[in-house]
Amino acid sequence: MTSDGDIRVLLALNVVLSLLFASIVLWGLDFIGEAEFTLRNLAVGTLAVTVVTYATVLRQ
Repeated sequence: MTSDGDIRVLLALNVVLSLLFASIVLWGLDFIGEAEFTLRNLAVGTLAVTVVTYATVLRQ
């Protein structure tokens, strides 16, 4: 018997890892002067990565 796991855990991991990825990308963009590292930019980046990941990987 196989289990797909709890979707809440998958969604929580998705958000946490998306936040980490978005913060690294935003830090790099801030480092080269292309975008400012702000809470709003981080939230938008995290939301974008989370939605794209959900749409491509987690959706069944």
